[in-house]
Amino acid sequence: MLTTEQLKALMTDLESDRAERTISTKSTDKLGEAVCAFANDFPNNRQPGYLLVGVDNGGKPSGLKVTDELLLDLGALRSNVNIEPLPAIVVEKHTLPDGDVAVVEVLPSDLPPVRYKGRVWIRIGPSRRGANQQEERILTEKRTALQKTFDARPCRGCSLDDLVLDLFLVSYLPAAVAREVIAENRRSPKEQMASLRFYDVVADCPSNAGALLFAKEPLRWIPGAYIQFVRWAGTTMSDDPVDEKRFSGDLITVLRELQAFLSLPTQSYPVPASALRERTETDYPPVAIRELLWNAVMHRSYESNAPVRFYWYDDRIEIQNPGGLYGMASPENFPRQTDYRNPVISGAMATLGYVNAFGRGVIRAQEVLRRNGSPPAEFTFETSHVLATIRKKP
Repeated sequence: MLTTEQLKALMTDLESDRAERTISTKSTDKLGEAVCAFANDFPNNRQPGYLLVGVDNGGKPSGLKVTDELLLDLGALRSNVNIEPLPAIVVEKHTLPDGDVAVVEVLPSDLPPVRYKGRVWIRIGPSRRGANQQEERILTEKRTALQKTFDARPCRGCSLDDLVLDLFLVSYLPAAVAREVIAENRRSPKEQMASLRFYDVVADCPSNAGALLFAKEPLRWIPGAYIQFVRWAGTTMSDDPVDEKRFSGDLITVLRELQAFLSLPTQSYPVPASALRERTETDYPPVAIRELLWNAVMHRSYESNAPVRFYWYDDRIEIQNPGGLYGMASPENFPRQTDYRNPVISGAMATLGYVNAFGRGVIRAQEVLRRNGSPPAEFTFETSHVLATIRKKP
């Protein structure tokens, strides 16, 4: 982060492509657009950009009181589902003789273009504006040299003919890109997909994320991309299976089928909440199951040939996803620390409405279990997988 002297220099200097001043703390759109623009690093500075909150146009502190609540609100920008893919940001308070300043440091994204509410924002000198098609193309090409994650790599052997383009054009694109941008857009489907990280323009083929979401037969290229459900008549795998189902196909269809499957009635019963009120509890809250399944789909290793295993026993539910904890996440800081093995897939799930806030799924599941009177979910971490266990309500 900035030293006090560096901050003072930025405050008194003219605004640039690496610094923006604002006195507003309530305009979420303005803050989101600014973060998006810095993350895109259109001038290719390869250095952080800084949003200086509580600084007026003259470069002086505006009298803003930087509270813990404000810092939390600014920090929440790192999990705002309207910003996709998620940028890396750091938030810090500086106390100067003339007043407080909150500094949001935004690191350049490895997966540009970054969008806020479906629109790409960039900084040109001191101004922030929406990117045009040529500028988006430059950001898309820039990503090719930076991409690292499996879901952003080219899916060799897959072609545009192997995709169901309507899934992209009808089901996904209107949810991902602002309506006015689509209306003025005359780009080909390849170019549209490339701008959203679903097509590699250099390799001239879909990315692995593009194949997962839109291919007619994703398993041809990513053999483990399915969910295996088994309902066992007992408490071990040695008991007979009473129901089996395989959720496979394009990821959009898989998520829809899982959503419908989890909405089926589960055993529930009324419990007195007070002398005059009752509340309904269930053996397994569907919301908790859903959140842990979505978490498994987002964070699994798609380089593994193993599926996500969704096993339902008489006394518990187990959800096992291939691949251990990723990046900065560890057994000691889980689930407070989140890292993204599949940032393109995670962003797509947020766009489609399956994720409401990044990094909150496990926390939400635990809260739902607590309110239901169920034991908290248990997690086992191995190098090859993560196992989540939901115990039946006693």
